[in-house]
Amino acid sequence: MIRRYDYGEPIPTGAIELPQPVCTDQMPRFTVAQGEGVLTFRLTLEEDDLIFGLGENVRGINKRGHIYRAWNSDDFAHTEDKRSLYASHNLVLFSGSRGVFGLFIDDPGAVTFDMGYTRGDEAVITCENGSCSAYYIEADSLIGAVKEFRHIIGRSYLPPKWGLGYIQSRWGYRSADELREIARNHRERHIPLDILSMDIDYMERFKDFTWDKQLFPDLKGFIDELRADDLRVMPIIDAGVKVEAGDPTYDEGMEKGYFCKKEDGSVFVGAVWPGHAVFPDFLREDVRRWFGEKYHGLMEAGVDAVWNDMNEPAIFYSLEGLEEAYAKADELRSRNIGVYDYFDLKDAFTGMSNSMADYRRFYHELDGKRYRHDRVHNLYGGMMTKAGAYGMRSFAPEKRYVLFSRSSIVGAHRDGGVWQGDNNAWWSHILLNLRELPGMNMCGFLYTGADLGGFGQNTTEDLLQRWLQLGVFTPVMRNHSAMGTREQEIYRFRNWEQMRDTLTVRYALIPYLYSELVKAAVKDDMLFRPLAFDYPRDKQAVRVEDQLMLGGACMIAPVYEQNARGRYVYLPEDMLMVRFRSAQDYDCIPMTKGHHWIDLAMNEFPLFIRKGQAIPLAGGAECVAAIDAKSLTLLGWLEHGTAFTLYDDDGECAKIDLEAGLTLVDVQVREGRVSARADGLTLDTARIVIG
Repeated sequence: MIRRYDYGEPIPTGAIELPQPVCTDQMPRFTVAQGEGVLTFRLTLEEDDLIFGLGENVRGINKRGHIYRAWNSDDFAHTEDKRSLYASHNLVLFSGSRGVFGLFIDDPGAVTFDMGYTRGDEAVITCENGSCSAYYIEADSLIGAVKEFRHIIGRSYLPPKWGLGYIQSRWGYRSADELREIARNHRERHIPLDILSMDIDYMERFKDFTWDKQLFPDLKGFIDELRADDLRVMPIIDAGVKVEAGDPTYDEGMEKGYFCKKEDGSVFVGAVWPGHAVFPDFLREDVRRWFGEKYHGLMEAGVDAVWNDMNEPAIFYSLEGLEEAYAKADELRSRNIGVYDYFDLKDAFTGMSNSMADYRRFYHELDGKRYRHDRVHNLYGGMMTKAGAYGMRSFAPEKRYVLFSRSSIVGAHRDGGVWQGDNNAWWSHILLNLRELPGMNMCGFLYTGADLGGFGQNTTEDLLQRWLQLGVFTPVMRNHSAMGTREQEIYRFRNWEQMRDTLTVRYALIPYLYSELVKAAVKDDMLFRPLAFDYPRDKQAVRVEDQLMLGGACMIAPVYEQNARGRYVYLPEDMLMVRFRSAQDYDCIPMTKGHHWIDLAMNEFPLFIRKGQAIPLAGGAECVAAIDAKSLTLLGWLEHGTAFTLYDDDGECAKIDLEAGLTLVDVQVREGRVSARADGLTLDTARIVIG
């Protein structure tokens, strides 16, 4: 059951695809108060209440005890004290003795979620706009609540099948020749790879929809050359457009009035990678269509994968902010600067980036009304995703595309995926990667993953190897790093062959992962779930923070500690542990319910399959196109047999027909022997363990 309550004059966000009638009765469970320009929702927390949701955010799966702020922020130091990351996913679900209920705050401005931080027995949600549409959710189960919510926000974006392939990326790939060398090293070493990602280096002086003709003299020919080797390129597009007369994007946008303006009607100028930049008003449909059609030039050259970045929007400084910093420096120039003056001087310059003062300096048009940016801030990145999706769909409407973004809001899940932002090469960020997955799935973002190995800081061999082992299971599997850090393509490391073997497991699992991804999207389900969703009455399972359920049959439990050669796991039921070393080298070990220590060498990682379930494993492949999805090995621990459905299609068609793509796989155990059948599939049952 979902009820909508409107307070004040809600600003439309487009998050809800199926409109809900407005209720006039009092909202259940919450005390609602309006005053002093804010709107608050208060809830008394009971001792054992668990809180789930908030999508991409810091800390644990259970969000209780911290304070979070929905404010899309360009901040790569994802430490526990932070309250905001790159996205605003305003869904919280409460689970306890009162049952399962929750709230979705449909508001594009800043929203604070105090989940027992100020008072341990109280949750307080504050809308700083003073108005919103609030959706009260009540269900018999956590997964039931998610499915109801996902149903009204609309179907999740699905990539083509090759979008589940391994992506190699780095800020600093400067030329076609350098990318050729990266591709050569992967192919010659038989390291699986499907996509090479291009950061801002490919552009001509950081101008959107351009490429450096000296470094990429024939972009189309280069892309065709890679495509012949089953490789694709994925360029970046930034939100800021360089201020430069003669640049077609800038000139046309200025002529047509497409860029964000200040209160006096003049164009707002900030600065990002190209220096002075202007920002398309993506909240306008005509601007989204105009900007989206700019993608066509890249697509004509053969591009069918793009990542949108810097779209919170990130602003290094504005002209006004820079002048204010210079003025502060001039004011203090002749003084004997003491400690407080020093702090003021430092803050004048470091505080220029992404400042609230700048976010109050420009405006948007939305549904014929004018809004100051800070009131609709969290919409900007999602609307850029919508622009990119329009461009790619309009160019090739019959095909799916790969598109993911850094900044997002609920609603953008229909148009693209999300990578989890500019993280760091910290062990804690492997665990953060894991913990963000179910919250993002709850809000519709299924095509997601983190920068494996870490974007910032220097990775280490063991950190990259363990992170790849988690990345085997995440839909976006990208190795991405920052300029100035250690180069982290896996062939540069001593144990690169072990890392390659890890990637073979990913490709062997793609038939299963793709099937579960499509089914989760079509059925408004989750690919990753906290154990509390599947085992709500198990008092130990509901508190597990470092394991997740995957699809309908599996559980994952990655190693995320330095120098660890194993880990403790809690099995909420009997399961088969598959201890992988490669797609061809693994052990199948039946394990009983309870606590276990699992030995895991550096090149080993586990996948747990529920007893009575089975999953398919394909043979090895170096790209998605080479996977033989018709010849599969079944893994499982069965007593009386099982049946499951496996979805497959051509991997590219924009139309998803679930029924047409489903194949029933029936596995039977009779008199100590195993048999399996499925139309059009060859099934090897040698790895089925008989209970």
